[in-house]
This record gives sequence, C-alpha cells and structure tokens, in this order.
Amino acid sequence: MSDITVGILGFQGDIEEHVKAARHAIDRKGLKGIVEPIRGSTDIQRVDALIIPGGESTVIGILANLNDVTKTLQKRAYEDMPIMGTCAGLIMLAKKVHDRNVGEAAQTTLGLMDVTVERNAFGRQRESFEADLDIPILGERFRGIFIRAPTVVEIGPGVKVLSKLESRTVAVQQGNMIGTCFHPELTEDLRIYEYFLDITKKWKLS
Repeated sequence: MSDITVGILGFQGDIEEHVKAARHAIDRKGLKGIVEPIRGSTDIQRVDALIIPGGESTVIGILANLNDVTKTLQKRAYEDMPIMGTCAGLIMLAKKVHDRNVGEAAQTTLGLMDVTVERNAFGRQRESFEADLDIPILGERFRGIFIRAPTVVEIGPGVKVLSKLESRTVAVQQGNMIGTCFHPELTEDLRIYEYFLDITKKWKLS
C-alpha cells in the first residue's frame, strides 16, 4: 500500500511526544509512513489521519480558528478521516464541554464527537496520577497517565466506551475517531497508536 501520512496538530501541547510515538508505532507494524506536525488547512487536506495532542484546549481552539483550520478539519472528519484526540484533544473533539469548577465552558470545539466532556474532572496539576486501565480492544491492561484530565460524562448512541476508570469513562470511539482522557504519548506502550493505524489503513483502502 502507499505511505500513510499522520499529522499531529502542531499548535500547542505534547506535539513531539506524539510524533515520536506514532513513528515508532508505524515502524513496529512494518508500515511505510510519515508523521509530522501540521499547522495549516493545506496540511490537513493532505494527511490520512490526525492526532490532536494534550495541552491547553482553549489555546488549541483559538489557534485553530486563527489559522483557518477548524472548518477544514471538520470537513475531513465528515469524510471519515481518522482522528485521535488525547486529553485536551478529546475536549476539542467534543460537542459539549463543562468545567468541574465553572460549569459550561465557553470555548471553541470541533463538535465532531457526540460526547459531553468535563474538564479538570480529577482536579488540577497536583492531582495528576497513573492507573492501570482495562481496554479490551488492546488486550492486556494499559497504564494511563492522567494530567489535569477530563472525563466523558455523557455519550451519544453512536459512541462506544473503550475504557472506564471505576465509574468514569476515560476512552471512547465514534466511527474513526478515538478520544482518551489520558496521555498515551507519555508511555512506551504503543498499542493505542497501533490500533489507530489499523483504523487508518482500513479507511485509506476503502
């Protein structure tokens, strides 16, 4: 098959960590692929998949609008281009966002995933933690790193819950979109990236 091009939305957040992890996952699966940060609508038009990193969701949303990225990204999503959002990236994908402290949050999102996300659901930076997660699609347990993490508090009928931490939903999938409340780029476990690449291969070949 032809090369896979994976874009990492490169405005703010764990950009290089995602680039490194996605490249390693491509190598492990024996694929030919390119992984690179992208910052403009033209870049989004040419990638086969996109990862939206963790960071500050309000900043990412503002910069996406300023760089004329939002509408192009939405258009590609409506074409079923695979998208993975981690932490702030999941917030960007959500249709609705609440904040644990201030209630409904007035911020730019892409409105692509039929979920409501609560920001800072586990507290602020000092409440960051790690936990072993059951994610059946990956097989063995996955070590999740939660930093100012959100949770998914409402899901629509087309959304599949991939993992829960106790009673809280922390990973979801809707079609070719995946959202995690934790940071897979901060571990050496590449299974989420490999799963995302499988989705991308299947979509590109369809």
